[in-house]
Amino acid sequence: MMKVRMRTTLAAVALLFAGLVAHRAEAATAAEIETQVNAALKRCYAEVTGCKELANRAKGMLVFPEVTKAGVGIGGSYGVGALRVGGKTHGYYQTTSASIGLQLGAEKHSEVILFLTEQALSDFRASSGWEVGGDAGVAVIDQGASKDIDTLSGKEPVVAYIFGEKGLMGSLSLEGSKIEAYEPK
Repeated sequence: MMKVRMRTTLAAVALLFAGLVAHRAEAATAAEIETQVNAALKRCYAEVTGCKELANRAKGMLVFPEVTKAGVGIGGSYGVGALRVGGKTHGYYQTTSASIGLQLGAEKHSEVILFLTEQALSDFRASSGWEVGGDAGVAVIDQGASKDIDTLSGKEPVVAYIFGEKGLMGSLSLEGSKIEAYEPK
């Protein structure tokens, strides 16, 4: 019985990762990314308290319209998006992560990462692969959580909104995510 459970679990993990790899293989064009980024920002501004106000003060923002996260003990996530500075796109990026631990499920969500200081934006742009938690501390604001924007913006140089969760996954975190340049097809 234990061997059957182990095989079933391994098969489920393999299927989840196959889905993530297939999702990653569907390379997006620049036009597709732009359309998705615009829609994600519109949703964030409409649905998430304080997102628009803080975005207006940001020196730049990374927008990942759809990040897919899945795991059964071993997990990962992937998404593509754009860096916006002054309302214009200044490059495309991908976010990836891998994790081991107590986790089960799959979800999709959107992320808007705001760089509130010129230094934070400059540090991000100068990096060849930016790691959340390693290269930068990020204050993460879940859509359901209420935070005082003035308090956050005075203390944290980088703030991230996670919103639009669909599916069921045990945790919301950007910790360990790696963000790198992405070349649209």
